[in-house]
Amino acid sequence: MKKHFILLAFMACVFTSGSYAKSPAPDSVSHTSIGMVIYSNDTETVWNALRLANYSKNQGDTVKIFLLGKGVELDSMVKTNTDLKEQADKVLDNGGSILGCGTCLRSRNNKEPQVCTYSSLADLYALIRKNKIVLTF
Repeated sequence: MKKHFILLAFMACVFTSGSYAKSPAPDSVSHTSIGMVIYSNDTETVWNALRLANYSKNQGDTVKIFLLGKGVELDSMVKTNTDLKEQADKVLDNGGSILGCGTCLRSRNNKEPQVCTYSSLADLYALIRKNKIVLTF
């Protein structure tokens, strides 16, 4: 029984010592890259996604947004909703980027988007591959 206790104590030290060594110091801040795919045209959903993007930017993270499907309607939504416009402008002013699916924009006859830039499936793929975190709304 004494041998089992010693073995268990030894194993506990071995397995937990590695996890303590890898923990970041409490004062250190690690920034990350976040990709967001917005495919909704629900005002509240889009507004909260943009708020999260702005919060993340304020924390020092890199944020890139891709509008897909109904999400490209953000471009027209900001014309009538000042809260959405304010949040979208903050994203862009703080160095974030908003990409819009070119096919989705064309299907809505939006040839000159104001909030987003024409993008492609390759840009969406790059967003997914390059960002550590990808969220969908």
